[in-house]
Amino acid sequence: MSSQMQDTLSMFAFLAVELSILFLGISLLVGVLQRHIPPSKVEALLSSNRRRSYFLAAALGSITPFCSCSTIPMLKGLIRARAGFGPMMVFLFASPLLNPIIVALLAATFGLTLTAIYVLAAFLVSLAAGWLLHTLGFERYVRGTEAQETTGCSASKNQCSTAPTVSSCECSGCDTGATISVPPSSCCDAQPTASAAQKGKYSGVWREAWSDFVDVLPYLLIGIAIGSVIYGFMPTGLLEQYAGQNNPFAIPIAAVIGVPLYIRAEAVIPISAALMAKGVDAGTVLALIIGSAGASLTELILLRSLFTMKLLAAFVAVIFAMAMVAGYATYLLF
Repeated sequence: MSSQMQDTLSMFAFLAVELSILFLGISLLVGVLQRHIPPSKVEALLSSNRRRSYFLAAALGSITPFCSCSTIPMLKGLIRARAGFGPMMVFLFASPLLNPIIVALLAATFGLTLTAIYVLAAFLVSLAAGWLLHTLGFERYVRGTEAQETTGCSASKNQCSTAPTVSSCECSGCDTGATISVPPSSCCDAQPTASAAQKGKYSGVWREAWSDFVDVLPYLLIGIAIGSVIYGFMPTGLLEQYAGQNNPFAIPIAAVIGVPLYIRAEAVIPISAALMAKGVDAGTVLALIIGSAGASLTELILLRSLFTMKLLAAFVAVIFAMAMVAGYATYLLF
């Protein structure tokens, strides 16, 4: 077996295990949080009608050490909680780029000046893009099956819908006919006592997480397969040849190359340091980091289950814009 094939298979196995665990783990975390934080509070904090919501979304993204694919379960939770579209997009842009792990690695590897350019570009472009997409009405391009989930109880006894859009619903008691308020995941089995309601508080968390995972698994496996082939067979000298200092299009080329690759920022930063040592421009390196950490082919395939093609294209355009803003700002300063 060739070394390229071994690298491809190893990457596929690694990503399949890692992303599956991450997806299920974060989905469980979101489910637990949804039972403690009422969706009405999330909606109020991240309402598109409040300017501070955009900054709160960026701050939330900056403290969540997720890679680009790992933001998808959180995004699904925000959609279900009917969070504001603009702040939700700010979180999607900011989360994989501004987490403390990446910022610390950047500062240690490239110094404070380059790190400051990276942070400012990611932060400002995320805010501007979230506001602009909301203003232009791109919310209508979120798939309706995700955005319109509701929770309610049917008229007949022991029947209840369990989509996690609200934290509680009113159900008839299974045996007594009493009316009580309980978490939606335990509505159908609830007894009209506080202890029974508390006991079933987390009963639906794993079921919801597993359902979400099964829904996106085909997208996940396709994206991992394509990304692993690119990882295993892409020539190592490609960036050095097409993204050198003498090429005026090096920065957009690096951004274009970076997006299809699934490379965690923790891995691409040392690779970028080696490229800089070989003569690749610092702006080109930043564009590569943002392109590869801000989006990946795997993430785009996962987002396809939530977004229509128009919103997906807008997402990619924002990542490209962010990469080029940081890249050309670095090019002018260095």
